[in-house]
Amino acid sequence: MNIPFHIDLGNKVAVVTGGGGVLCGIFAKALAQCGAKVAILDIKKENADKVAQRIKASGGKAIGVEANVLDTNSLEKAKSIVDEELGTCDILINGAGGNHPKGTTTKEFLEKDDLIKKEGLTTFFDLDSRGIEFVFNLNFLGTLLPTQIFAKDMIDKSGAVIINISSMNAYTPLTKIPAYSAAKAAVSNFTQWLAVHMAKVGIRVNAIAPGFFLTKQNEALLINEDGSYTLRAEKIIRQTPMNRFGKPEELVGTLLWLVDENASGFVNGTVIPVDGGFSAYSGV
Repeated sequence: MNIPFHIDLGNKVAVVTGGGGVLCGIFAKALAQCGAKVAILDIKKENADKVAQRIKASGGKAIGVEANVLDTNSLEKAKSIVDEELGTCDILINGAGGNHPKGTTTKEFLEKDDLIKKEGLTTFFDLDSRGIEFVFNLNFLGTLLPTQIFAKDMIDKSGAVIINISSMNAYTPLTKIPAYSAAKAAVSNFTQWLAVHMAKVGIRVNAIAPGFFLTKQNEALLINEDGSYTLRAEKIIRQTPMNRFGKPEELVGTLLWLVDENASGFVNGTVIPVDGGFSAYSGV
């Protein structure tokens, strides 16, 4: 993978949760290319191992570690492995997250006729509390708990930094996904709170808020079988002044800038949109 610029992360240990996924897998590769020893944490160890193997094949140092970001015992076990094999954490990327169908409505707008039960229709009133709880926990607690486990070792370390992954939903909630939108808003708020809380012990905390990036994970939602955009994709493109989806690699420059103490040492408590202008556009 080509990175936009190189920073020196030699002797640094980076922990990336959700590292088996597309975006965080790219983050892990970029950090490794800059010399960091990278622990890829994922609930599916096989996915973490695949990313680690690609990094090692390119000459980097990485390990895949099974970890459930909602289970402190699992996180403690993962930390023990990371400490033993790589050393204590310097850079924490909280990338684990996601949505759930039970926290999602079928339609964008509620209409009176929707109050009559219809097969296949989920309104706001039908949302499952367990689904909403799952989404909120995965995104918010899944950011808070790994920070509790790994940040203690980061205190007073030179260049210690935490990067959380927020979303465009944190700025303006998208239709149909109230649980995910609320959870990502919580991640942004927590980022600011944590940056203040950790400021006296030398840990900077920032977040990246990706816009809409086309990946294999969301391709079916955005691209029809004939290659044309779905209706939702068309809406996204209309609201994105740059008139396209982002490429996952286009997040790397922001990541490296935020990680590098020399480049962003006075940047703290920010949430950086990388969205092609989506969050700046009112639609008129």
